[in-house]
Amino acid sequence: MKAKGKSMLLILCSILVSAVAFGQEKNKGKLANKPVFSDPIYDGAADPVIIWNKKEKKWFMFYTNRRATDMTQEGSKWVHGTRIGIAESTDGGANWKYRDTANIKYRPTKEYTHWAPDVFEHKGVYHMYLTYVPGVFASWNHPREIIHLTSKDLLNWDYKSTLKLVNNNVIDATVYQLPNGTWRLWYNNEKDGKTIYYADSKDLENWDLKGKVIEERGEGPKVFRWKGKYWMLVDNWAGMSFYSSDDATTWVKQSGERILELPGKGKEDQAIGGHADVVVSGDRAFVYYFTHPGRVTKKYADNVETRRSVIQVAELEYKNGIISVDRDKPVYVKLDKQAINKRK
Repeated sequence: MKAKGKSMLLILCSILVSAVAFGQEKNKGKLANKPVFSDPIYDGAADPVIIWNKKEKKWFMFYTNRRATDMTQEGSKWVHGTRIGIAESTDGGANWKYRDTANIKYRPTKEYTHWAPDVFEHKGVYHMYLTYVPGVFASWNHPREIIHLTSKDLLNWDYKSTLKLVNNNVIDATVYQLPNGTWRLWYNNEKDGKTIYYADSKDLENWDLKGKVIEERGEGPKVFRWKGKYWMLVDNWAGMSFYSSDDATTWVKQSGERILELPGKGKEDQAIGGHADVVVSGDRAFVYYFTHPGRVTKKYADNVETRRSVIQVAELEYKNGIISVDRDKPVYVKLDKQAINKRK
């Protein structure tokens, strides 16, 4: 009887521990799907950025919608002619569904391409810095500029200006406000070995060019503040590298492995992660990245399966000054709407 009683006690303790652990995870938010989003139009979601829609009280995800399922396009045309898709979440960023295509009211050329938006809110107005390509091209050797748009509802976007940056082959803007009120923009200069440059502005319209900030090749920079430092995440096409800074001017590359370079085990998460957004929510931070599920080998055929891309999410971990991520851990997401729209 004593042995039986001990066994029952152990079982009850095990159930209690499991229940407590489940409750702790539930308090962290809802379990995110894997992948967290797949686009139903062209199945080519990439380059995500997340923002809280104050009016609708839900999360919006903007993304480049590559035309992965259109195999009639020659060369790189399927990556051109893209629009900016919108997905929405009503549960704090764990589950997403397709909403619409952003109405970008700037069409100076008959054919055009939209890539890699950065979106944030400032004084009641939403701002988008968007890569604009004046055409649909089969090769990569064509002009690309960054334009500024504004919106009141996150759906309809009015053109404000084309940024006068270092040349007309620039992509992938990310914007952050410094403590002195200055806005800083980082971008990829394709003519200088695809390195990262930056510029400063007092009004989000006129930009003072500052030059190169990261020597290493990479694109899709994302700047955020977390754990008392500025961080920049850069896509190296073989995973992504972190850089840290105390002043958002001088950057030091994090030592060790790049994040999301090694394959995961989860559904459609066995390829490298690329061009990401980092959402800081309280003391937690989440990386929303895209991946090509069909590109699991170095050499692959060009088909729908290797072209298609999906959005995944993982939680960043910080220890001894180093950021890491375990893409195979279950992710419980609960984004803080009060923190998300602040770029300072």
